[in-house]
Amino acid sequence: MLAVQYIALATILGLMIYVLSKYGRKELEWRDFMFWEILLVIMLIITLKPVEISLEVKRILGLGRGLDALFVVAIGIGYLMIFRVYLAVDRAEREITELTRKLAIELGEINEKLEKIKEKS
Repeated sequence: MLAVQYIALATILGLMIYVLSKYGRKELEWRDFMFWEILLVIMLIITLKPVEISLEVKRILGLGRGLDALFVVAIGIGYLMIFRVYLAVDRAEREITELTRKLAIELGEINEKLEKIKEKS
């Protein structure tokens, strides 16, 4: 194994422990925990057998070089991750909009009640 593989191996194992600790502290949901752990296991496997895996992916995708195949797969995974972030941001924006509407309605009702109280006194 090359030195870069040892570095990658140590980094991935450290990330796996970090994700596990985040899940243990309830900072990650089960689905997110599984997503990251599966992704890290895949990265771990690629780190251990990079040439064999890149050649197999190259053969499946019909690309010229194994490294090209790994880049194509990495870009695809990157797009999936960006899409997940987009969905999370969109969901948060919808929740904020709904809460803002509810607060505006409640504030309007409170103001109406205050006006009625002022008129009575």
